[in-house]
Amino acid sequence: MAMAMAMAEQKPHAVCVPYPAQGHITPMLKVAKLLHARGFHVTFVLTEFNYARLLKSRGTAAFDACPGFHFTAIPDGLPPSDPDATQDIPALCRSTMTTCLPHLTAILARLNGRPDSGVPPVTCVLCDGVMSFAYEAAREIGVPCAALWTASACGFMAYNHYKQLVQEGLVPLKDEAQLTDGYLDTVVDGVPGLCSGFQLRDFPSFIRTTDPDDVMLNFLIRECARLTQPDAVIINTFDDLEKPALDAMRAILPPVYPLGPLLLHVRRLVPAGSPLDVGVRSNLWKEQDGLIEWLDGRPPRSVVYVNYGSITVMTNEQMLEFAWGLANSGYPFLWNVRPDLVKGDAAVLPPEFQAAIEGRGLLTTWCPQEVVIEHEAVGVFLTHSGWNSTLESLCAGVPMLSWPFFAEQQTNCRYKRTEWGVGMEIGGEVRRAEVAAMIREAMEGEKGEGMRHRAAEWKHKAARATLPGGPSETNLDGLIRVLMGNKTSKN
Repeated sequence: MAMAMAMAEQKPHAVCVPYPAQGHITPMLKVAKLLHARGFHVTFVLTEFNYARLLKSRGTAAFDACPGFHFTAIPDGLPPSDPDATQDIPALCRSTMTTCLPHLTAILARLNGRPDSGVPPVTCVLCDGVMSFAYEAAREIGVPCAALWTASACGFMAYNHYKQLVQEGLVPLKDEAQLTDGYLDTVVDGVPGLCSGFQLRDFPSFIRTTDPDDVMLNFLIRECARLTQPDAVIINTFDDLEKPALDAMRAILPPVYPLGPLLLHVRRLVPAGSPLDVGVRSNLWKEQDGLIEWLDGRPPRSVVYVNYGSITVMTNEQMLEFAWGLANSGYPFLWNVRPDLVKGDAAVLPPEFQAAIEGRGLLTTWCPQEVVIEHEAVGVFLTHSGWNSTLESLCAGVPMLSWPFFAEQQTNCRYKRTEWGVGMEIGGEVRRAEVAAMIREAMEGEKGEGMRHRAAEWKHKAARATLPGGPSETNLDGLIRVLMGNKTSKN
């Protein structure tokens, strides 16, 4: 027993605090896996709401699948809500910012107050870049703190320019007419790290408000400013993809460590089939079986994969336009339809649609996206342009059709279209004829062929970034030095 305790005390102990939404939990869990694979004990802090969701989707084994990797929970400060739906994002941001610090402080005190438990004392904190209250918690116990920026580097530089847009009077909007009268076409040149010709519409969507006190606008201004406070900043990207934006981040932030693409980095470092690989997962919806078998029966590059992520919602009319666009394209498709995809209602499609797609359309509730998107049958990905989905598609060499919904999805979409050459955008007013035509162009047209060629190039570059001795591994080494208390100069 004494020997076990001594060994436990020698291990560094990272407490990981993701923002409580699927798209933030997923990359934080990957960083936690990298640290665990490099010898760290990990405590992963979910909110009670998401702890219950993970328990429902994966069972009790999800929390005790890997030695030295533990889950715990804190309250999020919100009233009860639909357990199968993502919580209201502005309310969640306001609540985490104002209520979570004492709960995290209590967890750190508890972990450090049990020397006979076999759990090593906390030696560092990793928090989401929009959970900056954790900086104070780390300082209180005197350990290093790193922040994970879960979006793109170009997304960060766009958010970071919010304050200047407000100062210049470009934001907030004067009235809602500016959403449709061409005002969003205004070019904002000279944004550090961003491409030329960047328009207001390409900025993350929270500028599209007439309220100077808008929660999300002000929350992002605050959190971007506070990203100067941690000892290191982690980001899920790589220099070949986003060097100008990364260089701009390096100029204004603590040492920045691109560890991406995280999915490839984890795949190389974590042994396949190990408890850390198969036991520690983050899907908050139960995954549906039989999807890979369905894809196995399809020719290469013949299937449209459709998933709008964990937060996007649409009207019933928009859903019907997408549905009939998919049906009329003539291609088989696999469509991930969350229970809460339609705003304020259940996602239900008419019987005539079901009849029209019989034998070539498969509707699911949630799926192992990384595996699906890499299947050779998938030819194009219809996506909301969230950053996790974007990187998964680039790593698989699959071109994208984008329908950006909110946050920095508009920024990612711009880069996919004009800088990386792997995507086309579906207009905000969804029309079935446009959806069908764009699918056909992406699957069989000249533009689609060019997108496939560029996507294959990015697949190669993404793999190269995570090779042994490559930049992602070197950056992980640098991050670990910081987390072990060895300060480093700006990289």
